[in-house]
Amino acid sequence: MHVGVTGSSGFIGTALVSALEERGDSVTRFVRPGSDASGHVIHWDPSRGIVDDADLKIAGGFDAVVNLAGAGIADKRWNEARKSEIRNSRLTSTSLLVETMRAMPNASAHLVSGSAIGFYGSRGDEQLDESSSPGSGFLAQTCVEWEQAALALRVAGSTVALLRTGIVMDRRGGSLKRQLPLFTFGVGGDLASGHQWLSPISLRDEVRAILWIIDHRLDGAVDAVCPNPSTNHEFTRILAHRMRRPALSRVPKFALDLVLGSELTSEAVVASQRVIPSALLASGFTFDDPDTNAIVRTVLSS
Repeated sequence: MHVGVTGSSGFIGTALVSALEERGDSVTRFVRPGSDASGHVIHWDPSRGIVDDADLKIAGGFDAVVNLAGAGIADKRWNEARKSEIRNSRLTSTSLLVETMRAMPNASAHLVSGSAIGFYGSRGDEQLDESSSPGSGFLAQTCVEWEQAALALRVAGSTVALLRTGIVMDRRGGSLKRQLPLFTFGVGGDLASGHQWLSPISLRDEVRAILWIIDHRLDGAVDAVCPNPSTNHEFTRILAHRMRRPALSRVPKFALDLVLGSELTSEAVVASQRVIPSALLASGFTFDDPDTNAIVRTVLSS
């Protein structure tokens, strides 16, 4: 199978490319100016609407393309410029990718396009899945527009999976990489009230889920989260227990607001999202790490 990958140098993209190559797939990475250009690549610059035609001809058609491009959500404090970068990096890259795929020899290639459970907004204790309505706020609206940009490929007869990813956990990246040092020194603890719901997934299950979506050509929204979400308080207790460290600290919301800004804190850091992966489960996918305890065990043993 020939698979194209955008965002291939990121946390998830790097692991995905390795998994595809390990199982014998041919991988072509979409790379931006200044990126590592080793292997089979297509040079592109979404901000300028440019794709290298010569690279496209060499690549030929794809069986599937996985779109993981986009600026980090919680990497920096939000201001209007940063919010525009988060939104535009997703919309411009997805729109250019759709336009490019329409013009390629195999216009019916399967697209697995990144999104996030931020689509649902912060919803308290409400149980959510792919049938739930979008929420409110900047992240939710960005996800709605991001998904609409990807769905434009259906006009060309392709199937499109919308990968609504939760909190991907691994010691080498993501939010957990930043938390582990705090717990190591015994100063980890609940964020805000700790009552908010988390919908995590281990990195290995995230990659396995993407491969499953490609192989089974799943269409429509697919939540990439473990089947058993937990509260932030439960997660904190589990992580501290596994690391044999106390977890007596608590970071109040006002402190998070001061450091990160109230909008980023409310919509991402302490958002309550109790999401169930109904589409994956209905398709027959099984999780190696079905709950927070299993995820933490896998992360700490890696």
